[in-house]
Amino acid sequence: MKRNLMGLAVVGSMALVLWSFGTWQTKTQTVSPASAPVVDGLTAPTELPDHQSNKSSNNMKTVYDFTVLGKRGEEVSLSEYKGKVLLIVNTASRCGFTPQYEALEAMYDRLKERGLEILDFPCNQFGNQAPESDEELTQFCSLNYGTKFPQFKKIEVNGEGEIALYTWLKEQKGFEGFDEGDKLAGLLDKMMREADPEYDKKPSIKWNFTKFLIDREGRVVARFEPTHDMADVEKQVEALL
Repeated sequence: MKRNLMGLAVVGSMALVLWSFGTWQTKTQTVSPASAPVVDGLTAPTELPDHQSNKSSNNMKTVYDFTVLGKRGEEVSLSEYKGKVLLIVNTASRCGFTPQYEALEAMYDRLKERGLEILDFPCNQFGNQAPESDEELTQFCSLNYGTKFPQFKKIEVNGEGEIALYTWLKEQKGFEGFDEGDKLAGLLDKMMREADPEYDKKPSIKWNFTKFLIDREGRVVARFEPTHDMADVEKQVEALL
């Protein structure tokens, strides 16, 4: 396996990882980043990430009330996961946070037998960083990270096209800020605030690899931004098992 992740850029004195500016070589192909607007040398979202829909899911009480589409377009009721601890993640294949797939798969290997399921929802709303087809995304994850947890059809998580599941997730746990201990937190805050000075007051998904932790009763108990330490994510997951 060969990964050539050239996602390091320097803005002033800050070393930043948000986008692969070079090429990403996988086992099967070399992928060049899609074009997207650049802010201070970084790839900015192709649309405001905190654009909100007017949808409401007040009638939905647990995650089990929702049906989503599997990667082949089939309907999947999340009631199939009753009694499991769930980690729901919006993902992308060309993001600086994409290597989190490795930690997610390691967590899944360790904790699956104790009742963990990770639900992977690819999304292309942030910097056009998941432009591939559903089949290509599945192949990418399998070949590069050996992922075995369920991957669903590509979705939108913000705006008029967002699926009902994500409307509900954001209602349950809004944005509480990026993790100050992460080196990318300041950059993300700067980029978002330039697009919308009040972005942090909105519950929208801000970037790829935002995670929602669901307990065995189907309730949202935590939201982790992509800057959250993966070791702590696993610790909080394990506490529910």
